Amino acid sequence: MSIAKIGPKHQITIPKDVFEKLHLEVGDILDTEIQGGKLVLVPKKLMEKAPVPKLSAKEQKLLARARQKIGLIRQDLASARGLTHKEADTAARVGVIAWDQRWWWTEEWQRGEREAERNLQVGPTKSVESVGQLIEDLRS
Repeated sequence: MSIAKIGPKHQITIPKDVFEKLHLEVGDILDTEIQGGKLVLVPKKLMEKAPVPKLSAKEQKLLARARQKIGLIRQDLASARGLTHKEADTAARVGVIAWDQRWWWTEEWQRGEREAERNLQVGPTKSVESVGQLIEDLRS
């Protein structure tokens, strides 16, 4: 049996052997319970702590389409279609994509990504001798 000591700020140091056996990591969350006069610490994953939103049947269909499109985008950026705004919002709501990055997955943005991919495949189509010539070409 390992021993733990309570520090001045009510903190407990978990013994190394227990820490390793439970595959804990710094920053992990432990749920505390009292069972029969004993303190019980139960490791929790952050995803377990986050409530999963309930989705309507319509939202479940949006999420299924979003997951399919996301998979295709990851496989072949040059030809895959992006998400609608509703699909992106639903996917972000459940954590499939980051909320602040949902714009990247939309069809509007993916259209630009496809164009950029095509341009990269074609390569440069014109070279210039000087900055002045470049500016002149851009203006024309």
